[in-house]
Amino acid sequence: MPAAGAREAADDRVFAALANATRREVLRLLRERGPQPVQALADHFDMRRPSLSEHLKVLREAGLVSEQRSGRQRIYRLEAAPLAEVHDWLHPYERFWRERLKGLGDLLDRMPDDDPA
Repeated sequence: MPAAGAREAADDRVFAALANATRREVLRLLRERGPQPVQALADHFDMRRPSLSEHLKVLREAGLVSEQRSGRQRIYRLEAAPLAEVHDWLHPYERFWRERLKGLGDLLDRMPDDDPA
């Protein structure tokens, strides 16, 4: 099991990778369409391929994608395990807001309806 400092550094890389809209879109494309060569991914963005390659490097270093070489192509695949860790981290906050919204709903249900007459 990794040391706490190493685990925190890995978590920080995942959150930093997810902070960028382009990288989130790459993950969405890989989730919906499966493994893809870098050129197929690049076709979805209005940027030069070296710029997309930098985004893919960040995702790879965060463990969110893997790269496989097939001849001259690099095929990228979604690696979802780090996202489960993000979900685990977010879960208590989701529960917190669900309870708050339920409390608000209960309060609104107890309030009398406005009579337009």
